[in-house]
Amino acid sequence: MEIIVGTKVWSSWSLRPWLALKRTGAPFTETLVQLREVGVSEEIAKYSPSGRVPVLKDGALTIWDSLAICEYLAERFPAAKLWPDDVAARALGRAAAAEMHAGFASLRGECPMDLSLRHEVELSEATHGDIRRIVRLWTDLRGQFGAGGPFLLGAWSIADAFYTPVATRFRSYGVRLSDFEDAGAAGAYNEVLLEQPEYLEWEKAAVAG
Repeated sequence: MEIIVGTKVWSSWSLRPWLALKRTGAPFTETLVQLREVGVSEEIAKYSPSGRVPVLKDGALTIWDSLAICEYLAERFPAAKLWPDDVAARALGRAAAAEMHAGFASLRGECPMDLSLRHEVELSEATHGDIRRIVRLWTDLRGQFGAGGPFLLGAWSIADAFYTPVATRFRSYGVRLSDFEDAGAAGAYNEVLLEQPEYLEWEKAAVAG
């Protein structure tokens, strides 16, 4: 398998399926496309029918959407348990991942992922609303599944892959979750995401350039 990803400092969409792929334990090659450079569209077009990264290639199969890649990996490698066996937990995890995939536009627009950044900014009310919703979501899922482990559904899942870039945004832009009705569970979960060895491997490569 081959995964094509964008510049690791910035590409939140690439980070998500890369984390899931690492969790499978399967061997893969990685192709890095440098974003924000002249000719990048033509470079990405060599790999992606949509003109965007990430892309997963498995033999003759090409998958060009981050959530679709993660779902494919969950089916391709069932032993990796990228989703829990419990139907209800799996449904809630998928809802959480889909909400991130399609939503929180204000947060993503005002606070793009930049792993090199440490800077406090003045955020809009729309972004405040996004953050409060994320805090409630994290708190609710941790309340339901916290006995099973430190992640949203207890054990690590695709849902955690989807919120890892959010955790980096909160750190990069100095967002204190306690200012957004967090009683502690969301902040603790945020820290757990940033301590995972797979994420730290990505971050090390990103900082190294």
